[in-house]
Amino acid sequence: MAIFCLTASLSAAVIGTNPPALSLTAERIAALPKAERAAWRAYWKRSIRQSAADKNFLRKEERKAGVQRPLIPASANSARGLVLDEAADWYGQPEARHTAHIILSFQTPAGGWSKNLNLTRSARVPAESFAPDNLSRWLSSVDYDEPLDTNWDYVGTFDNDATTTELRFLAKVIAADSDKSTSYRAAFQRGLAYIFTAQYPNGGWPQVWPLQGGYHDGITYNDDAMLNVLELLRNVAAGTNEFAFVPAKLRARATASLKRGLDCALVTQVVVNGRRTAWCQQYDALTLQPASARNYEMPALASSESASLVSFLMQLPDPDSNVVAAVRAAAAWFEQTKIENKSYRFVRGQGRRLVDAPGSGPLWARYYEIGTDRPIFGDRDRSLHDDVNEISRERRNGYAWYRNTPGRVLEQYRRWSQSYSQ
Repeated sequence: MAIFCLTASLSAAVIGTNPPALSLTAERIAALPKAERAAWRAYWKRSIRQSAADKNFLRKEERKAGVQRPLIPASANSARGLVLDEAADWYGQPEARHTAHIILSFQTPAGGWSKNLNLTRSARVPAESFAPDNLSRWLSSVDYDEPLDTNWDYVGTFDNDATTTELRFLAKVIAADSDKSTSYRAAFQRGLAYIFTAQYPNGGWPQVWPLQGGYHDGITYNDDAMLNVLELLRNVAAGTNEFAFVPAKLRARATASLKRGLDCALVTQVVVNGRRTAWCQQYDALTLQPASARNYEMPALASSESASLVSFLMQLPDPDSNVVAAVRAAAAWFEQTKIENKSYRFVRGQGRRLVDAPGSGPLWARYYEIGTDRPIFGDRDRSLHDDVNEISRERRNGYAWYRNTPGRVLEQYRRWSQSYSQ
């Protein structure tokens, strides 16, 4: 089942063109079956209202400060700059509380956070944007990554570990806070409310909320965006360790939200000829069909994101038969698609290339064509290829086209399957 335009050639420099993803729109919602429209319309209107509220909040600050454009905050390499592995008492110390203060200052009116913020330098000031400059430096007139509003990009997102990482840090600070500060708790609860509100009626989550349009509206497994939400909800629902402070009512909401998210994850496992395989990076929010993202990210089975999902499913206590079947099918797909005796590495004068390497592996391509399981690769001009060595050097060097993540998950699966052999 190929969902982009491919040629019949078995090997060619260009085998097709990556199609654009569809935004979630009022017109598309109106075309849904009548029974589904009300929930989606309510969601859509909620997003529109919140987007307007977020923008108006910043505009009021700009007018009061007498500036025409918002200040741009410092950026960092994703949310991973927030330390989550210090000893528990460290989160009660001044350094952690200073970071928590900065985190609170950059929480959007909607309750989430942008990505790539530097949250260790200084707090947000009035008229400063909630997001750093997240625009791609490769934008062109045919770029799927160009936002509808270049001044409002990724303001509230789960991409690059955003929002979930801030909430995890706040939970650790709250647990270590001897003063029982209400500001940290209020921010955490607003962040949870953001997650609940952003969840689609079918259980999935978009990459950006309020909705930004384009592929950002798709249910997003890319870079483990939705998985990070599921893992956080699982911890909140359990109410253990640093999440023991979460009120029972919120834990119950987290449990219900987690269940809906898991149901969505299981439904989106791609089935080919009656057999479950793996997952794609993104899915259309309404149809749950595989969808594209950036120019070089096509609707295809994604090995790394699938491996992360399978690892999560294997950590669930008392998995039901549907979960067990999903895990077993994905593990079989990993075995079927592994690549032996190859290495993806730098070659002098040529950049990164896939080369023969006897004894190396296994590796998995990042993307596999749905239905044939052949590795496929995209370029910035939206062209699709069946040979990674045929794409531009910039994309070969700047993207992880091969990963070994499924190998680690298969080791985990061999242990897990002993308990679920039937």
